Amino acid sequence: MKGVIIVNFLQSIKQRAKNQRKTIVLPEALERRTLEAAEQVLKEDIADVILIGNKNEILKVGQGLDLSNVCIIDPLAYEEIEDFISTLVELRKHKGMTVEKAKELLKNPLYFGVMMVKKGKADGMVAGAINSTADVLRPSLQILKTAPGTKLVSAFFLMVVPECEYGADGTFIFSDAGLVPNPNAEELAAIAINSAQSFQQLVAKEPIVGMLSFSTKGSASHPDVDKVIEATKLAKELAPNLKLDGEFQLDAAIVPSVGQAKAPNNDIAGHANVLIFPDLDAGNIGYKLTQRLAKAEAYGPITQGIAKPVNDLSRGCTAEDIVGVVAITAVQAQLSK
Repeated sequence: MKGVIIVNFLQSIKQRAKNQRKTIVLPEALERRTLEAAEQVLKEDIADVILIGNKNEILKVGQGLDLSNVCIIDPLAYEEIEDFISTLVELRKHKGMTVEKAKELLKNPLYFGVMMVKKGKADGMVAGAINSTADVLRPSLQILKTAPGTKLVSAFFLMVVPECEYGADGTFIFSDAGLVPNPNAEELAAIAINSAQSFQQLVAKEPIVGMLSFSTKGSASHPDVDKVIEATKLAKELAPNLKLDGEFQLDAAIVPSVGQAKAPNNDIAGHANVLIFPDLDAGNIGYKLTQRLAKAEAYGPITQGIAKPVNDLSRGCTAEDIVGVVAITAVQAQLSK
Protein backbone atom coordinates (compact mmCIF):
# COMPACT_ATOMS: atom_id res chain seq x y z
CA MET A 1 0.00 0.00 0.00
CA LYS A 2 2.80 2.42 0.91
CA GLY A 3 4.47 2.02 -2.44
CA VAL A 4 1.22 2.55 -4.34
CA ILE A 5 0.38 5.83 -2.56
CA ILE A 6 3.86 7.28 -2.88
CA VAL A 7 4.38 6.18 -6.46
CA ASN A 8 0.95 7.56 -7.44
CA PHE A 9 1.71 10.95 -5.91
CA LEU A 10 5.23 11.17 -7.30
CA GLN A 11 4.19 9.94 -10.72
CA SER A 12 1.36 12.46 -10.81
CA ILE A 13 3.72 15.34 -9.99
CA LYS A 14 6.37 14.11 -12.44
CA GLN A 15 3.81 13.69 -15.22
CA ARG A 16 2.52 17.21 -14.67
CA ALA A 17 6.08 18.50 -14.81
CA LYS A 18 6.67 16.67 -18.10
CA ASN A 19 3.51 18.10 -19.66
CA GLN A 20 4.92 21.63 -19.64
CA ARG A 21 8.66 21.30 -19.36
CA LYS A 22 10.43 23.90 -17.21
CA THR A 23 14.07 24.70 -16.49
CA ILE A 24 15.28 24.31 -12.91
CA VAL A 25 18.64 25.57 -11.69
CA LEU A 26 20.63 23.48 -9.20
CA PRO A 27 23.39 25.71 -7.81
CA GLU A 28 25.00 23.13 -5.50
CA ALA A 29 26.78 21.50 -8.42
CA LEU A 30 29.84 20.29 -6.50
CA GLU A 31 27.62 18.02 -4.39
CA ARG A 32 27.30 14.41 -5.55
CA ARG A 33 23.62 13.95 -4.61
CA THR A 34 22.73 17.03 -6.66
CA LEU A 35 24.50 15.62 -9.70
CA GLU A 36 22.84 12.23 -9.26
CA ALA A 37 19.48 14.03 -9.12
CA ALA A 38 20.31 16.05 -12.24
CA GLU A 39 21.08 12.86 -14.13
CA GLN A 40 17.79 11.30 -12.99
CA VAL A 41 15.69 14.39 -13.78
CA LEU A 42 16.96 14.36 -17.35
CA LYS A 43 16.66 10.59 -17.65
CA GLU A 44 12.99 10.79 -16.62
CA ASP A 45 12.44 13.87 -18.81
CA ILE A 46 11.02 15.84 -15.86
CA ALA A 47 12.71 19.19 -16.53
CA ASP A 48 15.74 20.82 -18.06
CA VAL A 49 18.57 21.37 -15.58
CA ILE A 50 21.17 24.12 -15.19
CA LEU A 51 24.18 23.48 -12.95
CA ILE A 52 26.24 26.41 -11.65
CA GLY A 53 30.04 26.21 -11.44
CA ASN A 54 33.24 25.28 -13.18
CA LYS A 55 32.56 22.53 -15.73
CA ASN A 56 35.75 20.57 -15.09
CA GLU A 57 35.23 20.58 -11.33
CA ILE A 58 31.59 19.52 -11.70
CA LEU A 59 32.41 16.66 -14.06
CA LYS A 60 35.12 15.48 -11.68
CA VAL A 61 32.61 15.26 -8.82
CA GLY A 62 30.10 13.65 -11.17
CA GLN A 63 32.48 11.03 -12.52
CA GLY A 64 30.51 8.01 -13.72
CA LEU A 65 27.29 9.98 -14.19
CA ASP A 66 25.76 10.93 -17.53
CA LEU A 67 25.70 14.74 -17.43
CA SER A 68 26.05 15.19 -21.19
CA ASN A 69 22.64 16.88 -21.54
CA VAL A 70 22.97 19.14 -18.51
CA CYS A 71 23.59 22.83 -19.09
CA ILE A 72 26.60 23.96 -17.01
CA ILE A 73 27.16 27.69 -16.50
CA ASP A 74 30.23 29.19 -14.87
CA PRO A 75 29.44 32.59 -13.29
CA LEU A 76 33.04 33.67 -13.86
CA ALA A 77 32.71 33.18 -17.63
CA TYR A 78 29.03 34.02 -18.19
CA GLU A 79 28.55 36.31 -21.18
CA GLU A 80 25.60 38.18 -19.61
CA ILE A 81 27.19 38.75 -16.22
CA GLU A 82 27.28 42.54 -16.67
CA ASP A 83 23.50 42.56 -17.05
CA PHE A 84 23.18 40.47 -13.89
CA ILE A 85 25.45 42.89 -12.02
CA SER A 86 23.52 45.98 -13.11
CA THR A 87 20.20 44.33 -12.20
CA LEU A 88 21.43 43.44 -8.72
CA VAL A 89 22.77 46.96 -8.18
CA GLU A 90 19.41 48.43 -9.22
CA LEU A 91 17.45 46.06 -6.98
CA ARG A 92 19.62 46.67 -3.91
CA LYS A 93 20.99 50.19 -4.33
CA HIS A 94 18.75 51.39 -1.47
CA LYS A 95 20.72 48.96 0.71
CA GLY A 96 24.08 50.28 -0.45
CA MET A 97 24.72 47.77 -3.23
CA THR A 98 27.65 48.70 -5.48
CA VAL A 99 29.05 47.18 -8.66
CA GLU A 100 31.93 45.70 -6.68
CA LYS A 101 29.63 44.13 -4.09
CA ALA A 102 27.33 42.79 -6.81
CA LYS A 103 30.25 41.20 -8.66
CA GLU A 104 31.34 39.44 -5.48
CA LEU A 105 27.84 38.25 -4.57
CA LEU A 106 27.22 36.81 -8.02
CA LYS A 107 30.24 34.55 -7.62
CA ASN A 108 28.06 32.77 -5.05
CA PRO A 109 26.11 30.04 -6.92
CA LEU A 110 23.00 30.71 -4.82
CA TYR A 111 22.86 34.39 -5.80
CA PHE A 112 23.76 33.59 -9.40
CA GLY A 113 21.08 30.88 -9.55
CA VAL A 114 18.37 33.17 -8.18
CA MET A 115 19.38 35.85 -10.67
CA MET A 116 18.95 33.33 -13.48
CA VAL A 117 15.38 32.82 -12.29
CA LYS A 118 14.85 36.59 -11.99
CA LYS A 119 16.06 37.15 -15.57
CA GLY A 120 13.96 34.31 -16.99
CA LYS A 121 16.90 32.05 -17.81
CA ALA A 122 15.41 29.45 -15.46
CA ASP A 123 11.92 28.90 -14.06
CA GLY A 124 12.85 27.89 -10.52
CA MET A 125 15.68 26.86 -8.22
CA VAL A 126 16.26 24.01 -5.76
CA ALA A 127 19.06 24.12 -3.17
CA GLY A 128 19.79 23.34 0.47
CA ALA A 129 21.59 19.99 0.34
CA ILE A 130 24.70 21.73 1.66
CA ASN A 131 23.37 25.21 2.50
CA SER A 132 21.16 26.43 5.33
CA THR A 133 17.59 27.57 4.76
CA ALA A 134 18.66 31.15 5.55
CA ASP A 135 21.39 31.03 2.92
CA VAL A 136 19.00 29.65 0.30
CA LEU A 137 16.17 32.10 0.98
CA ARG A 138 18.20 35.28 1.53
CA PRO A 139 19.04 35.86 -2.17
CA SER A 140 15.51 34.78 -3.12
CA LEU A 141 13.92 37.47 -0.96
CA GLN A 142 16.46 40.10 -1.97
CA ILE A 143 16.20 39.47 -5.71
CA LEU A 144 12.83 37.85 -6.44
CA LYS A 145 10.93 39.31 -3.47
CA THR A 146 7.39 38.21 -2.52
CA ALA A 147 4.63 37.36 -4.96
CA PRO A 148 2.09 40.10 -5.76
CA GLY A 149 -0.48 40.41 -2.99
CA THR A 150 1.64 38.33 -0.61
CA LYS A 151 3.22 39.77 2.51
CA LEU A 152 4.56 36.58 4.06
CA VAL A 153 6.85 33.82 2.81
CA SER A 154 6.24 30.53 4.59
CA ALA A 155 7.15 26.88 4.12
CA PHE A 156 5.28 23.60 4.24
CA PHE A 157 5.94 19.89 4.00
CA LEU A 158 3.86 17.76 1.70
CA MET A 159 3.40 14.52 3.64
CA VAL A 160 2.43 11.19 2.08
CA VAL A 161 1.54 8.71 4.84
CA PRO A 162 1.34 4.99 3.97
CA GLU A 163 -1.75 2.94 4.81
CA CYS A 164 -3.54 6.02 6.11
CA GLU A 165 -7.27 6.60 5.70
CA TYR A 166 -7.06 10.19 6.92
CA GLY A 167 -6.48 13.38 4.93
CA ALA A 168 -6.57 12.98 1.16
CA ASP A 169 -5.79 9.26 1.00
CA GLY A 170 -2.93 9.83 3.42
CA THR A 171 -1.70 13.03 1.78
CA PHE A 172 -1.41 16.22 3.86
CA ILE A 173 0.23 19.59 3.96
CA PHE A 174 1.88 20.46 7.29
CA SER A 175 2.42 24.21 7.59
CA ASP A 176 4.40 26.20 8.63
CA ALA A 177 6.92 23.47 9.38
CA GLY A 178 10.04 25.09 8.03
CA LEU A 179 10.34 28.85 8.20
CA VAL A 180 8.20 31.15 10.41
CA PRO A 181 9.09 30.53 14.09
CA ASN A 182 6.17 32.12 15.93
CA PRO A 183 3.54 33.59 13.61
CA ASN A 184 1.00 36.01 15.03
CA ALA A 185 -2.71 35.63 14.26
CA GLU A 186 -2.53 37.61 11.01
CA GLU A 187 0.48 35.62 9.81
CA LEU A 188 -1.11 32.32 10.80
CA ALA A 189 -4.22 33.22 8.79
CA ALA A 190 -2.06 34.02 5.76
CA ILE A 191 -0.17 30.74 6.15
CA ALA A 192 -3.47 28.87 6.23
CA ILE A 193 -4.82 30.49 3.07
CA ASN A 194 -1.56 30.10 1.15
CA SER A 195 -1.21 26.47 2.24
CA ALA A 196 -4.73 25.68 1.04
CA GLN A 197 -3.85 27.13 -2.36
CA SER A 198 -0.64 25.08 -2.45
CA PHE A 199 -2.57 21.90 -1.61
CA GLN A 200 -5.04 22.58 -4.41
CA GLN A 201 -2.21 23.21 -6.88
CA LEU A 202 -0.02 20.24 -5.99
CA VAL A 203 -2.44 17.56 -4.84
CA ALA A 204 -5.28 18.63 -7.14
CA LYS A 205 -7.90 17.93 -4.48
CA GLU A 206 -10.08 20.23 -2.40
CA PRO A 207 -8.22 21.61 0.63
CA ILE A 208 -9.83 21.20 4.04
CA VAL A 209 -7.94 23.29 6.57
CA GLY A 210 -7.64 22.48 10.27
CA MET A 211 -6.21 25.17 12.56
CA LEU A 212 -4.38 23.16 15.22
CA SER A 213 -4.08 23.79 18.95
CA PHE A 214 -4.06 21.90 22.24
CA SER A 215 -7.70 22.96 22.54
CA THR A 216 -10.79 21.99 20.57
CA LYS A 217 -13.53 24.60 20.36
CA GLY A 218 -12.92 26.14 23.76
CA SER A 219 -11.88 23.04 25.68
CA ALA A 220 -8.88 24.96 27.06
CA SER A 221 -8.14 28.60 27.78
CA HIS A 222 -4.75 30.17 27.12
CA PRO A 223 -3.24 33.04 25.08
CA ASP A 224 -1.80 30.46 22.64
CA VAL A 225 -5.33 29.17 22.04
CA ASP A 226 -6.62 32.72 21.61
CA LYS A 227 -4.09 33.26 18.82
CA VAL A 228 -5.40 30.27 16.86
CA ILE A 229 -9.02 31.34 17.42
CA GLU A 230 -8.22 34.83 16.12
CA ALA A 231 -6.29 33.41 13.15
CA THR A 232 -9.26 31.19 12.28
CA LYS A 233 -11.59 34.18 12.36
CA LEU A 234 -9.30 36.25 10.15
CA ALA A 235 -8.78 33.44 7.64
CA LYS A 236 -12.54 32.94 7.32
CA GLU A 237 -13.01 36.65 6.67
CA LEU A 238 -10.25 36.72 4.05
CA ALA A 239 -11.27 33.47 2.32
CA PRO A 240 -14.97 32.90 3.05
CA ASN A 241 -15.31 30.08 0.50
CA LEU A 242 -12.43 28.06 1.92
CA LYS A 243 -13.24 24.98 3.99
CA LEU A 244 -11.44 25.99 7.19
CA ASP A 245 -12.10 25.85 10.89
CA GLY A 246 -10.52 25.52 14.30
CA GLU A 247 -9.28 25.52 16.89
CA PHE A 248 -8.82 21.73 16.81
CA GLN A 249 -6.62 19.22 18.55
CA LEU A 250 -4.87 17.03 16.01
CA ASP A 251 -7.14 14.00 16.47
CA ALA A 252 -10.24 16.17 16.23
CA ALA A 253 -8.91 17.63 12.99
CA ILE A 254 -8.24 14.37 11.12
CA VAL A 255 -10.19 11.50 12.74
CA PRO A 256 -13.92 11.65 11.86
CA SER A 257 -15.19 9.92 15.00
CA VAL A 258 -13.10 12.12 17.29
CA GLY A 259 -14.00 15.22 15.32
CA GLN A 260 -17.70 14.60 15.71
CA ALA A 261 -17.32 13.76 19.39
CA LYS A 262 -15.36 16.92 20.18
CA ALA A 263 -16.97 19.27 17.63
CA PRO A 264 -20.44 17.91 16.82
CA ASN A 265 -21.97 18.86 13.46
CA ASN A 266 -18.76 20.52 12.30
CA ASP A 267 -18.06 19.81 8.62
CA ILE A 268 -14.32 20.35 8.93
CA ALA A 269 -13.61 18.39 12.11
CA GLY A 270 -12.22 14.94 11.31
CA HIS A 271 -11.64 15.68 7.62
CA ALA A 272 -8.69 18.10 7.47
CA ASN A 273 -5.94 17.53 4.92
CA VAL A 274 -4.15 20.87 5.43
CA LEU A 275 -2.84 21.11 8.98
CA ILE A 276 -1.84 24.55 10.24
CA PHE A 277 0.42 24.38 13.27
CA PRO A 278 0.46 27.24 15.79
CA ASP A 279 4.24 27.67 15.63
CA LEU A 280 7.40 26.24 14.09
CA ASP A 281 8.16 24.08 17.13
CA ALA A 282 4.90 22.18 16.69
CA GLY A 283 5.13 22.00 12.90
CA ASN A 284 8.71 20.80 12.80
CA ILE A 285 8.17 18.20 15.53
CA GLY A 286 4.93 17.08 13.91
CA TYR A 287 6.37 16.45 10.47
CA LYS A 288 9.45 14.66 11.82
CA LEU A 289 7.33 12.42 14.06
CA THR A 290 5.10 11.54 11.12
CA GLN A 291 8.07 10.94 8.85
CA ARG A 292 9.94 8.68 11.28
CA LEU A 293 7.18 6.82 13.13
CA ALA A 294 4.65 6.49 10.31
CA LYS A 295 7.40 6.06 7.67
CA ALA A 296 5.84 8.90 5.70
CA GLU A 297 7.44 10.57 2.70
CA ALA A 298 8.14 14.23 3.53
CA TYR A 299 8.65 16.62 0.61
CA GLY A 300 9.97 20.00 1.64
CA PRO A 301 10.29 22.48 3.02
CA ILE A 302 8.44 23.84 0.00
CA THR A 303 8.22 27.61 0.03
CA GLN A 304 5.16 29.66 -0.79
CA GLY A 305 4.91 33.40 -1.25
CA ILE A 306 8.09 34.05 -3.28
CA ALA A 307 7.48 35.66 -6.67
CA LYS A 308 9.01 32.65 -8.45
CA PRO A 309 9.57 29.16 -7.02
CA VAL A 310 12.73 28.60 -4.99
CA ASN A 311 12.71 25.56 -2.75
CA ASP A 312 14.89 24.48 0.11
CA LEU A 313 16.13 20.96 0.83
CA SER A 314 16.93 19.16 4.03
CA ARG A 315 20.68 18.70 4.35
CA GLY A 316 19.94 15.03 4.98
CA CYS A 317 18.14 14.66 1.65
CA THR A 318 18.76 11.86 -0.83
CA ALA A 319 19.17 12.26 -4.57
CA GLU A 320 15.63 10.92 -4.99
CA ASP A 321 14.35 13.57 -2.58
CA ILE A 322 15.95 16.23 -4.77
CA VAL A 323 14.30 14.74 -7.87
CA GLY A 324 10.91 14.97 -6.14
CA VAL A 325 11.44 18.61 -5.13
CA VAL A 326 12.61 19.48 -8.65
CA ALA A 327 9.35 18.03 -10.01
CA ILE A 328 7.30 19.98 -7.44
CA THR A 329 9.21 23.17 -8.27
CA ALA A 330 8.53 22.66 -11.98
CA VAL A 331 4.81 22.29 -11.29
CA GLN A 332 4.87 25.44 -9.14
CA ALA A 333 6.59 27.24 -12.01
CA GLN A 334 3.81 26.17 -14.36
CA LEU A 335 1.28 27.75 -12.01
CA SER A 336 3.17 30.91 -11.04
CA LYS A 337 2.00 34.15 -12.58
